[in-house]
Amino acid sequence: MLKIGSGAGFSGDRIEPAELLLEHANLDYLVLECLAERTIALAQQRKLHDEKAGYDPLLEKRMRSLLPLLIENDVRLITNMGAANPIAAAEKTLEIAKELNLSCKVAAVTGDDVLNQIDLNSVPWEANHSISQFEPIISANAYLGIDAIIPALNSDANIIITGRVADPSLFLAPQVYHFGWSKEDYPKLGQGLITGHLLECSSQISGGYFSDTHKKEVPDLVNIGFPYATIAADGRAVISKVEGTGGLIDLRTVKEQLLYEIHDPTNYITPDVIADLSTVQIREIGKNQVEIMNGTGRERPKSLKVSVGYHAGYLGEGEISYAGSYALERAELAGEILKERLLMHFPDLRIDYIGLSSVHRTNFGNATIPYEIRLRAAGYHNSKQTAGLIGEEVEALYLNGPAAGGGARKKITESIGVLSTLIEREQVQPEVYIKEWLTGEAMKN
Repeated sequence: MLKIGSGAGFSGDRIEPAELLLEHANLDYLVLECLAERTIALAQQRKLHDEKAGYDPLLEKRMRSLLPLLIENDVRLITNMGAANPIAAAEKTLEIAKELNLSCKVAAVTGDDVLNQIDLNSVPWEANHSISQFEPIISANAYLGIDAIIPALNSDANIIITGRVADPSLFLAPQVYHFGWSKEDYPKLGQGLITGHLLECSSQISGGYFSDTHKKEVPDLVNIGFPYATIAADGRAVISKVEGTGGLIDLRTVKEQLLYEIHDPTNYITPDVIADLSTVQIREIGKNQVEIMNGTGRERPKSLKVSVGYHAGYLGEGEISYAGSYALERAELAGEILKERLLMHFPDLRIDYIGLSSVHRTNFGNATIPYEIRLRAAGYHNSKQTAGLIGEEVEALYLNGPAAGGGARKKITESIGVLSTLIEREQVQPEVYIKEWLTGEAMKN
């Protein structure tokens, strides 16, 4: 049996549940999935300003917390916290190991940065014109798979840090390595990838995001536990969590996560296998224990998905609150003032009335008169200075708008857009960079 824990489902996830997994789940591997399309584009942007930056902002905090437990319990870590700079992330991890006086070998997986290889004349999935028309392009990262991770596992590194890797591949790689599965055994790869898909979002399978008051009650969300899988050599897996932690794992939570972000259950395309979820069987075998089996798959695709980041200008924002009698009417008057003064610069100016219709852009006829309303104005512009006009006009409403506006704030955010395209697999060449720190010795290559 192989045990793999899910210690993070996104960059800002909690650290404490990962500590509990290391202390109580008797894991072989801990996986931290911390990267999204927009996250890596932002990381590339940070790297442009500082060649030593570009990895996950919480990497240092996570490593200081988890390294001692990883080494003490002989658990290997696989994570995509390298983001735009896996080598810098590996160097920082070794620095921390040295400070903590822990012997540690770190492998950094590179090769996902394909900015110089993509065809700028190709048309991305999200538009009808070429990528070149979105310049300046700041990043292009291919989704790597197990081919990139397994050489790092062969190095016996304690810590494996990648950049852009398909999320479930982070979990599939240790299964293929541990059980010696052929990379052409697509039925097993399909089942193993589905287990990875179930684990990749951490607490989503143990009741986080699933919880819905009055419909789907989940106990003790305050202390929700993260999941781990106990996996057999044929790929069958049991999803569970540490006893005594909050949350819930049952047929409902597993089914919701199984279909999360899936468009065609028979055709889940990843770098390693095209998985087929339609054959999966799920059964509850105990409290917070669900078994998954019979997933399958077909031959992997010949091309890899590439996430392309481009500079999308600046987002200007401003907010102000109105409360008490006629709060909505005063907020709407303020909104009309902002439209008159800003639409000439921002044809797509957005005015939201938070608490009434800001999320769905309608209330579907379920409107009640709110006691208080927060107005939000937002718009994009290529000029940072012009984007700032939105916040300035919202703030000016203090003395130049309806009565009793308060709590104004303004903000300008540099914006990164994301596009998707494909690249031939042969054009992508992953590499592994290894460094080791041994207590009492100098750092060595």
